[in-house]
Amino acid sequence: METILHIQNLKCGGCAHTIITRLESLEGINNVTVNNESHAVHFNYSSDKQLETATSLLSTLGYPVEGEANPLTKKAKSFVSCAVGRINK
Repeated sequence: METILHIQNLKCGGCAHTIITRLESLEGINNVTVNNESHAVHFNYSSDKQLETATSLLSTLGYPVEGEANPLTKKAKSFVSCAVGRINK
């Protein structure tokens, strides 16, 4: 199955790199792409549990799905994820 999730706090290629790297490390998640302009993450998954795990990971990294709470702590985490993505790019 495939999905597109619209996320919050997506800023740049560093963010995208972190998201792609971390999601592709999950079992059953593949073909991850990130569109910075539309704030969307597209990927394939094979079970609802994997989709739930991916959504949870995005939130933990500081990129909650649109409609979820986006407190200052999530915004701060996204800056850290962004910086890590830029360094590892």
